[in-house]
Amino acid sequence: MTITRPAVKLIGVSLGFKTTNENGKAAEDCDSLWQTFSGGFMAPRIKGKLNKDTYAVYYDYDGDYTKPYAYFIGCPVADDAEVPTGMETITIPEQNYEVVTAKGQMPKCIGDTWHEIWKEENRNRAYGYDFEIYSEKAADWNNAEVDIFLSVS
Repeated sequence: MTITRPAVKLIGVSLGFKTTNENGKAAEDCDSLWQTFSGGFMAPRIKGKLNKDTYAVYYDYDGDYTKPYAYFIGCPVADDAEVPTGMETITIPEQNYEVVTAKGQMPKCIGDTWHEIWKEENRNRAYGYDFEIYSEKAADWNNAEVDIFLSVS
């Protein structure tokens, strides 16, 4: 089923370079950015948050999932929210999505679900802005649920 989500502004941090799924590089880079985001207690410093969710965004693809892409972690905010020092902002545009839910032990369930997504060639992926939402459903790392939004055309 395809759903449409409105645009959302995020404040957080980006890798600052593109990563790739080759040789486990993305897993290493993305984990490092999570350490920066969490270890730097960035979420509490973001004012004007719309809720307690954290987004992990995959965007600016050079092609499909086998090509380099950018990665960003942040929180949804009001349009007029100020960006704290050391952070940046991106806006996920309104897009159509297919939603896939990762369930299980974190962070393994996320990687496992992405590997399943990559195997399914019949998806009509747009490679726009794909993202995961870490909500209250992800609080229990032994039994987490994380919705993954795949941009589709």
